[in-house]
Amino acid sequence: MAYGSLSREEKHRFLRALEEDREFRYAVMGLIGYREVLDRITKLEERFARLEERQQKLEERQQRLEERQQKLEERQQKLEEEIANLRRVIEHTRRDVGALTEAMYSRMVWEDLREEIKARGEKVVSRKRNVKVDGYDIDLMIESETSIYVVEIKIQPNHHDVNELLEKTKAIEVHMNKKAIPVIAGTWIGGEVRKYCSEKGVNIIEY
Repeated sequence: MAYGSLSREEKHRFLRALEEDREFRYAVMGLIGYREVLDRITKLEERFARLEERQQKLEERQQRLEERQQKLEERQQKLEEEIANLRRVIEHTRRDVGALTEAMYSRMVWEDLREEIKARGEKVVSRKRNVKVDGYDIDLMIESETSIYVVEIKIQPNHHDVNELLEKTKAIEVHMNKKAIPVIAGTWIGGEVRKYCSEKGVNIIEY
């Protein structure tokens, strides 16, 4: 039956059915080749909606990762600052402890050598701490009437320290034109270092 042969009331019912009945509308559209197209469009729209949802989740995940990365970078920066501060504290503490230890050892060495010089019937001409002679740093230098004690203070001296002391002693002997006596003072002096000092004529004072 052609649409044009329908009565006005039948046409009205037909149009109303198209508007209100989805299945009827699809059936009619299928007759004219549109149902398959609409199904494909519907599937594409559903797929597109899933893709959009997935994209949104990926963006949210990416945002969380970026926030986590930012927090990790902030924590790392804070940790680096704390490590740098700790290094400064350790360095200052080591310097202060070193200075205090050197001062204490210098005092003890001075008292011991003063008694030794006195026992020889000599007098102390001068006592100097942390002096520089011909470019060499001297921890302690005690001068008597006949000689000069060149003292190197190390908690745990090694062969290199002994060699440096010998260089300093030689330089002072030339510079001051007086016999110089090398003395190394420390706490932990190993057997090999002791033997080396004995071979090189270096006096040892151990506390």
